[in-house]
Amino acid sequence: MGFFIRWACAFVLLAATFNPTSYNYVTWVMRYGHMNLSIAVLLGLLLLIGYVVYLRATLRSIGGLGMLLVLALVGASLWVLYDLGVLRLDNGSFNLWLGLVALSFVLGIGLSWSIFRRAVSGQADVDDVET
Repeated sequence: MGFFIRWACAFVLLAATFNPTSYNYVTWVMRYGHMNLSIAVLLGLLLLIGYVVYLRATLRSIGGLGMLLVLALVGASLWVLYDLGVLRLDNGSFNLWLGLVALSFVLGIGLSWSIFRRAVSGQADVDDVET
C-alpha cells in the first residue's frame, strides 16, 4: 500500500503540472498567470518543492542509471502490450496520460526503493554520516 501512495502522489504532482485537459498548472499560468502572479509563483514553488523531494530521493536511491532502467522497463512493457494488440497508441491524449503514468512509476519506485531494499536485504541506506 505504501508504494501505491507514493506512486499516486507522484502522478498527482506530474498531472497537476501538465496533462491533456485544461486543468493543470502550465495551462492556467499561460491563460491567467499574469492576472494572479503571486498565486502563480506560490503554486509554482510548491510544485518545485514536490519535484525536488521526488527527484532527490529517486536519484539517491536508484541513481540516474536506475531511473533509465526503470523507464526502459516500462517502455519495453508498453511495447509488448502494443505488439500484442492490447494497447493502441493512436490517441494523443491517451499517450500523454500513459507518459504521465510511466514517469510517475519511475518516481514512485525511486521514492520506495530504499524501503524495499531494507525489507529484502535487512540493510539500510545511509547517506549522511554524523561526526
